[in-house]
Amino acid sequence: MIKTGIIGATGYAGQQLASLLVNHPDAEIAFLSSNSYAGQLFSDIYPQYYEILDQPLLSTEEAKKAMKDVDVVFTALPNGLVFELAEIAVENNVKIIDFSADFRLDDAEIYEKWYKTEHTARHLIEKQVYGLPELWRDKIRDSGLIANPGCYTTASILAVAPLLREAGLIDPDRIIIDAKSGITGAGRKKDYGLLYAEAGESIKAYGIANHRHTPEIEQELSKVAGRDICLQFTPHLMPMKRGILATIYADLLKSVTEDDLYAVYEKCYGEEKFVRVRRGICETRFVVGTNYCDISLRVDVRTNRAIITSCIDNMLKGAAGQALQNMNVAFGLDENTGLAGLNIIAP
Repeated sequence: MIKTGIIGATGYAGQQLASLLVNHPDAEIAFLSSNSYAGQLFSDIYPQYYEILDQPLLSTEEAKKAMKDVDVVFTALPNGLVFELAEIAVENNVKIIDFSADFRLDDAEIYEKWYKTEHTARHLIEKQVYGLPELWRDKIRDSGLIANPGCYTTASILAVAPLLREAGLIDPDRIIIDAKSGITGAGRKKDYGLLYAEAGESIKAYGIANHRHTPEIEQELSKVAGRDICLQFTPHLMPMKRGILATIYADLLKSVTEDDLYAVYEKCYGEEKFVRVRRGICETRFVVGTNYCDISLRVDVRTNRAIITSCIDNMLKGAAGQALQNMNVAFGLDENTGLAGLNIIAP
């Protein structure tokens, strides 16, 4: 059995991961940690786990000691809080799968510019691997420090990558990503703007021209394209609990049909377990509770643009499900172990 620990277990992503690990045939939860609720039982915070996960929650300091005795630790913490934990994990040969942005960017200067936080573990950057299995599976297998991608970035990168892999298909300098997220994407925190009474019956754009996921998307797509990518990314908050919908507009450099476009995506994702290329228009309700990324394709002949829609559950393929997929890859398991079917536990 793979011994696991979750630091930040009482956030939305942390508890979703706990729900997956409880049912994983090859893993066990050795400890759960939450500074905010240290000493309380996990099932006191989430009563649906009564008589399932009645473990006491460790403080972060207690977790630092406990993590030395597990095979993999998941850190579901805010940005800027994982540097020391990653050092402890690497020193003790414990794999770490991090949900924050602390090890997603390859350049510490870019991280500090966008996150306004000092990167205090620069010496670990060369060890980090971006945890998107559909692109970097071979690197994940050999890595001890896996940066779990963000939800917006997962939906966006998977949608755009095939367009860039096919040289000469689109103009790489004219990509626009319009993305929308459910409220849980902002995390479990006290913020009046995230209350349903405030966010319901409304939609808003935010982080316009400066959202922190922008350099992450550009970095990974630049690797795919073999050249620097600069794109437009605008996120929106939707009055729903879960789900991400990204709509991508890309200028075509040659005349193609929708069948041509579908052939490009089937070539890229035909063998993937968790990417479904759909002929019908994808919707968030089709993926909520699953680890799938659904992608739909259209060609606007009038404007000669490809229009790609991409849907994921932000708590699963955008967070906990992808983390478990990364664990499966890193430990040589079938990628869908513990992820088959519907896995939703509210919220």
